[in-house]
Amino acid sequence: MLKGLIEWGLNNRISVYFITSLIFVGGIASLFFLGKLEDPNFSIKVATVITEYPGATPLEVEKEVTEVLEAELQRMGEVKELYSISRAGISIIKVTIKDSYWSKDLPQVWDNLRKRMSDASRKLPPGVSAPLVNDDFGYVYGFMFALVGDGFTMRELEKYAEDIRRDLSLVKNVARVDFWGVQDKVIYLNISEEKIKGLNITLNTISSTLKKQNAVVNAGSMDVERLRFRMNPTGEFTSPEEIKEVILVPKTQDILNNLVKERREEGSSLEESILTLQDAGSKVVHVRNIADLERGYADPPLTMMLFNGKPAIGIIAAGLEDSNIVDVGKALDKAMEEISTKLPIGITMEKISWQSTYVEESVNSFVISLIESFVIVLIVLIIPSGFRMGMIIGVDLILVVLATFAFMFIIGEPLHRMSLGALIIAMGMMVDNSIVIADGMAVKMRQGKDRITAALESAAGPAMALLAATLIAALAFFPIFVSKANAGEYLRSLFTIVGSSLLISWLISIVITPLQCIDFLPEPAGKDNQNENEEFNTPFYKKFKSLLNQCINRKYFVLALFTGLLVLSLFSFGFVRQLFFPQAARNQLMVDLWEASGTSIYKTKADALKLSEEILKNDSVTGVTAFIGAGPPRFYLPVDSEQPYSNYGQLIVNFKDYTMVDPFIAWLSPKLAQIVPDAAGRFRKYGLGPSNPWPFELRVLGPADADLNALREQAEEIKNIAAGSPYATDFRLDTQNKVLKIDATYDQKKGRWSSIDREDLADSLKRSHDGIHVGLYREGKDLYPIIMRSPSNERKNLISKLNLVQVKPSDSINSTPLTQVVTDVAFNWEDPLIIHYNRKRETAIQGAATFDATFPELKESVEKEIFSAPLNKGFELKWGGEEDSSKTAQKELVPGVIPAIMLIILILVLVFNDLRPVTLILLVIPFSIIGVTFGLLLFNVPFGFVALLGAMSLAGMMNKNIVILIDACTENLQKGMSRREAIIEATIQRARPVMLAAGTTFLGVIPLLSDVFWVGLAVSIMGGLAIGSLLTLILTPVLYAILYKIESDQEAPVEH
Repeated sequence: MLKGLIEWGLNNRISVYFITSLIFVGGIASLFFLGKLEDPNFSIKVATVITEYPGATPLEVEKEVTEVLEAELQRMGEVKELYSISRAGISIIKVTIKDSYWSKDLPQVWDNLRKRMSDASRKLPPGVSAPLVNDDFGYVYGFMFALVGDGFTMRELEKYAEDIRRDLSLVKNVARVDFWGVQDKVIYLNISEEKIKGLNITLNTISSTLKKQNAVVNAGSMDVERLRFRMNPTGEFTSPEEIKEVILVPKTQDILNNLVKERREEGSSLEESILTLQDAGSKVVHVRNIADLERGYADPPLTMMLFNGKPAIGIIAAGLEDSNIVDVGKALDKAMEEISTKLPIGITMEKISWQSTYVEESVNSFVISLIESFVIVLIVLIIPSGFRMGMIIGVDLILVVLATFAFMFIIGEPLHRMSLGALIIAMGMMVDNSIVIADGMAVKMRQGKDRITAALESAAGPAMALLAATLIAALAFFPIFVSKANAGEYLRSLFTIVGSSLLISWLISIVITPLQCIDFLPEPAGKDNQNENEEFNTPFYKKFKSLLNQCINRKYFVLALFTGLLVLSLFSFGFVRQLFFPQAARNQLMVDLWEASGTSIYKTKADALKLSEEILKNDSVTGVTAFIGAGPPRFYLPVDSEQPYSNYGQLIVNFKDYTMVDPFIAWLSPKLAQIVPDAAGRFRKYGLGPSNPWPFELRVLGPADADLNALREQAEEIKNIAAGSPYATDFRLDTQNKVLKIDATYDQKKGRWSSIDREDLADSLKRSHDGIHVGLYREGKDLYPIIMRSPSNERKNLISKLNLVQVKPSDSINSTPLTQVVTDVAFNWEDPLIIHYNRKRETAIQGAATFDATFPELKESVEKEIFSAPLNKGFELKWGGEEDSSKTAQKELVPGVIPAIMLIILILVLVFNDLRPVTLILLVIPFSIIGVTFGLLLFNVPFGFVALLGAMSLAGMMNKNIVILIDACTENLQKGMSRREAIIEATIQRARPVMLAAGTTFLGVIPLLSDVFWVGLAVSIMGGLAIGSLLTLILTPVLYAILYKIESDQEAPVEH
């Protein structure tokens, strides 16, 4: 069948060249229509379940909410792990789905999750909100800028931000436009206790009046003859000023209660009381008489944003998933130029992160690397093979790349780091098939065969072996394709692109390459019908043949030598640094600020402002954005956003160039503690691929009822050990420090006599500072809570006069001092967070390695001491962070490794119909570790997940060369040669193609050495191939001689 395909190509020149032209045109056209991304997408299999329980302590939240929801979540078969935080008034559960569920499966999983939470909400106590499921946790807003207004209020800025959002949401291929840092708008009624005293107005009267006045009411409709009219009672608020004019009328019962109190206290007569009652009933009290109205923002705010130290609003946009991000960025740039002309002087839009810029830089960089790789491969081919043969193979290489672009367009695979990197990896292997065909034809032409016969024989002879070798090389990447881990999803296009490009190269090599050789190869000089052996009758090949004979004569010595090198490399591998995924070459840096737990957001803002001002003094900085109260939105896929905490802030620092990041860290690090002495600062670079916020994460787990203090003490001991490592930095506990709370001990007896219950006490305390909700004001689509609180002069220094707070029942006009209903007001410590991991109480030690070290080095330096330390009964340690991610990613390769090996063995058995060649190949491959180890040590490059892929791809390349060598040996046997002669001649025949293929691949990946992501893979391939050529040309014939029991200087009988 293959011979028929080759003959068809030779007999249909016009059709073949027409197909060739179609590949050129289609490939170039596809390149312009391919999507462009910085990195491939991978699904964030995480959702958060947020449930509010106002007023509940962390312990009450844990027991009454979190544990109830966790029990329901545990019943979901899709759930991989649960991580929950129980805080005062709120439960946050982070639900991670099993790796086997990918993007297409997640919508159904999230629907099931919502149904479960809806069912579980019926088991929650009164006062708990319905659980809110947020499955947008992994949504990426790639375009982020700050709206800054010098001299403008936040309200004015917000108005312009709304206009900008509306305009940007109309841009083509923009999926969403949202805000960050916009504060909740409220209307405050600042009411002094003195002003309502004696007016017979209760809190219930104020609240119910405001709610009823502005409620949406339905008065029905009226039929009038043939017409029907809708009845519409007016009177709702049309401006905040109208709230001041609301009339408050005392309830008769409230007045009577007050009169009874007055008669008891003052002894007034019945007539006086009746007059007082008439006077009170006729009084008109407006809200403005008792309250100052203040239109503003929630105090304290949940989040705040600063750009270069100025208040700002973050505007974030996301492109459609399948869109060309570069085109989306250009469209947004154009829209922003038009918008900027409409903005008043003083309001500017400042870019923080622009995904299209990074995508364009990444793609352009890789295209340049691809061109460099192509040029290198072409030069390597031309120098030893001649200009014409080199150009034939070079044209075939272009055809393969263009055909691969067309294939990528068909399957919808965009251009990104992985797909372009895969092309560079495959570049050297793409030419292997064409090299074998073209070189074989040149040899046969020198032996005197005509062009047609030479082309047919050179293509048909090794076609099946080349196909098998190509499939084997592609299968080396199969494990990553079927891996379910995030790393597998991130890297899976390697198999798709490498596999498709290699199969396309094989097809081109047997159909197009023979025809090109017929038309363009020059006539060989000195053609004299020489036989095959005479072709290699040169000084080089004579010396090489002598070396092979000597190696086979001393085969056990040679094997022992290589085995010694293998043992040495395995020992030396212990000195190779380890790294899961490298850091990105991104001109941005994260600076985390962690204040003590319980710190006001205003203090966090003040420190963020001080740090921003200091950072802006550095000339390499182009801008600094502070996100206060929570982490920024996810604008870069591998980075998770931090949960909301008033004591947390993150600064994103932008630089002119990423090479300035390290000098900046060295400049700021020594004085960071002086600038923000009350905060723990941490520098974080952006990672490539799936990354962890805390590379070092070791969980101390205890039972569901584990003592929190014991957990904390155990974790503190381990933290001190880990933080003592010279490789350690930024260590902390995820449960944070304990915080002070104010306990007002309610006296039930006193409270009952005063008609004051615990709810009245809580409302009075809340009204004295934060304020209580008493109504709603509607303005268009916006809803403003109306909050009643004490005026600023009473709120100021409230802590010093807490005992003077007046406690009032909501339905009474009488108030009682706080000291009359509580026995004690005291400060006490509490755990602000109660954390569960898979329903067990947990305290995690979190930290990172210094920038000049790696996590494995840090782990190795402390692991033995940590795990030898005594643990409390019932406690256990479990790794999270990079250790867990790395092991998961490697473990997920196993299901793909087994079928890949089985398929490779099956292909080899089908090709050779013999188990000994299979055994030989499986014995040779492990020796490639020699080159990988010494290459990594020589270049001082860590061995990570990507380097592991390089080693796997190296195994595929080695397989390919050995398969073709043994196939050539089989052909020699069929020609009547002895086994010794057959393997030696096959090795000599394959020496030139093997060295050319190794040389093209070795030099072809050189452009990847400058890329921080691919350098490990490039070094693994280069080091492996440097030794791999020796393994193919020396160790393979030696092992062949051992397996087939070829004696020294003796020829074994011919086996057919």
